[in-house]
Amino acid sequence: MAKLTFLMTALAATFSVSSAHPHSHHERAVVNDQAPIGDPKLTINGIPFSTRAHWMRQANQALNAPCPFAAFGSVIVNHTASTGLGTLVCTGANSNSVTGNPTLHGEMAAINNCSAILTDPNGPYKLTPSAALAAFADLTLYTNAESCPMCASAIRWAGFKEYVYGTSIDTLIQKGWGQIRIASVDIVAQSFDLGKPTRLMGEVLTEETDPYFLWQFDPEYPCPEGCGRVNGTCKAT
Repeated sequence: MAKLTFLMTALAATFSVSSAHPHSHHERAVVNDQAPIGDPKLTINGIPFSTRAHWMRQANQALNAPCPFAAFGSVIVNHTASTGLGTLVCTGANSNSVTGNPTLHGEMAAINNCSAILTDPNGPYKLTPSAALAAFADLTLYTNAESCPMCASAIRWAGFKEYVYGTSIDTLIQKGWGQIRIASVDIVAQSFDLGKPTRLMGEVLTEETDPYFLWQFDPEYPCPEGCGRVNGTCKAT
């Protein structure tokens, strides 16, 4: 059963900060612990788990190939002005090897794509840059693996309403992935000075997201569907 956890972004009043140094970087924020929620019938922010699962699967499907090595995919969804499943605004997949840009993780690619779509004068939204920046407060970002601190920080700077991830950084590290070991919950906890809160939901549908990241450093692990082992790596068949 999928493990679903969430964290309400803490407001400034919930943090213990020295009055002499109200913004000291050496103070640890005091926040509510993430509580595991295992009931797939549960509804959070008015959205049922089945809808969360749908969009996490779409994040998996946002990949440019069935088994890319860096299988990090994201989708950005509008649940605020939509009914039912919500409306897909844009997608993104890790594009490091395609573009030579080391910052284009799946989340960064999705944010860039959304900015272009929201401000396209010939597109469906036709927003001004300022309106596009404000629009992120109504959007949810789904990513099939927990964001690195660069991407998690970008999510907070954007002011997303929600940030939902699948496979955790801890799992990635255990399976051989190099990671900067700062959890998203810590990024969210330390971003209380930013005006727009973001609700964090972690480890959603991990039984389906984990396999995308378990084969790369384990030659015995089966390849994702539609792929087979070729010279030690998974390739589309």
